[in-house]
Amino acid sequence: MNFQVTVLKILVSHPDGFAVMADLKRDMAILATSGRDWADRTKRLAARVPKLDIFSQGLVERLNGGWRITEKGRSVLEFMEARSIERMTESVAPAVELPGSSPAATPLAARRSGRSQRLQRRRAARERARAKAC
Repeated sequence: MNFQVTVLKILVSHPDGFAVMADLKRDMAILATSGRDWADRTKRLAARVPKLDIFSQGLVERLNGGWRITEKGRSVLEFMEARSIERMTESVAPAVELPGSSPAATPLAARRSGRSQRLQRRRAARERARAKAC
């Protein structure tokens, strides 16, 4: 798991991009134990910005009792995620171009879309298991 990418992802998910150290540690522990998918994802994102240093590059600032992501940090994170979405859409449908203003072009929309697809697959699997049990 890439520590610096994880810190950026955690901070961007908190209100105003600020998290106290206790919250950061708790979220880190959850993500660190969440499985191989998270570690692989952070490695892929970190590979897109090879010399990432969140403090010396001004992506995260230390404040009284916690850390806050800066606008520059948000931009770098969006850049890393946007490149992953571009690659994903190229591998899925290379002939189809997504306009920049479409909802599918944003990282949040893509994440929601993937999440809803997973939920649908889980529901279908539960229904099949219930039908089989009867």
